[in-house]
Amino acid sequence: MFRPLSIFIGTRYTRAKRRNRFVSFISMTSMIGLALGVLAMIVVLSVMNGFQREMSSRILGMVPHATIVGVNPIDDWQPVAAAALKNPEVIAAVPFTEMEGMLSHKGSMQPIQISGVDPAQEGKVSIVAQHIVQGRLDALKPGEFGVVIGEITARRFRLNVGDKLTLIVPEVSTAPGGITPRMQRLNVVGVFKVGAELDGSMALIHLADAAQMQHWQPNQVQSVRLAVKDLYAAPKVSSDIATGLGASFKADDWTHTQGSLFSAMKMEKTMIGLLLLMIVAVAAFNIIATLIMVVNDKGADIAILRTIGATPRQIMAIFMVQGTVIGVVGTLIGGVLGVIAALNVSELVGWLERVSGQHIFSSDVYFVSNLPSELQRGDVVLICSAGFILSFLATVYPAWRAAKIEPAQALRYS
Repeated sequence: MFRPLSIFIGTRYTRAKRRNRFVSFISMTSMIGLALGVLAMIVVLSVMNGFQREMSSRILGMVPHATIVGVNPIDDWQPVAAAALKNPEVIAAVPFTEMEGMLSHKGSMQPIQISGVDPAQEGKVSIVAQHIVQGRLDALKPGEFGVVIGEITARRFRLNVGDKLTLIVPEVSTAPGGITPRMQRLNVVGVFKVGAELDGSMALIHLADAAQMQHWQPNQVQSVRLAVKDLYAAPKVSSDIATGLGASFKADDWTHTQGSLFSAMKMEKTMIGLLLLMIVAVAAFNIIATLIMVVNDKGADIAILRTIGATPRQIMAIFMVQGTVIGVVGTLIGGVLGVIAALNVSELVGWLERVSGQHIFSSDVYFVSNLPSELQRGDVVLICSAGFILSFLATVYPAWRAAKIEPAQALRYS
């Protein structure tokens, strides 16, 4: 006889027989429900990973990974950059100045974050040059007060290359209020579009123009901007570099400006994952109902097995094997289908858009105009493990009930 006995009988109980086709149908629906739950979790979490990747590449490709800021304006930024590049985690270091102000055009105003950059070196630390839709980044010339604005800002003010607008920045003065506004006329030389909120909150000018607006020398900058290999190591890397440079420098990084956004995205993924896990849990709990029906249907069989020497532990193992088989098969089917769907969901959405003639993710409404997907091995392993564990736990109570059946009573009422 096939050994072990529990696996032999447990697997046989998962097959359809003439007198228990309804029970087998319930088993099949439990298996399908578990597969659908696993599939949904893999696809949804992969899409969320894709959105997070897109937002990370766009936002963190525009804002500094880290900066080494001088307590006073930095007269010579190159030694600071050289010291930063000695750290193996630093990819590039370029001069950088940042200001906050208001843009004004024909009576309309909006807040703006102005970045003073060197157009020749900005490509080392930023993706802005790859996303210019009008004009050119290298059109920023010192002394000409050119500005590259985002597409949202350009659309809001109805601006094109060659148009002019006014930048208003606060300036410390000896006036009674302590701060007076300073106005500077800017000429639009370019428009960028990265598909994020930065299209409406960020603008770029030349470093020399930023220094002149701050009443600094033309070669003075506020900080040195760093690009690092590991974004999550940026706080430690910048802190170590600033500490090595002395008390006249301090470190800043993307977690201070954009950390709340990425923390919110991480929490959103966690909460949606937990909600989707409830679908898997419901499907796993269906296994409990299935096994209870099987136990009631197989009462006489259990009694006969007990009378010929089967132990309660073996009886319990039989039904645990049956429920586990349902869970394993359902989870594996859902896992395979989920991986296939996650790898092809972008193409599927594109096909639906072509067939229907409608844009599901219109670029006029959404920052991301397609449905990105990034399948992560850790997510698949975690989801499938959760499916296995829940389906196994669902077998314990019905199997325990089966082991408690008394042979005499089961045969008397069979």
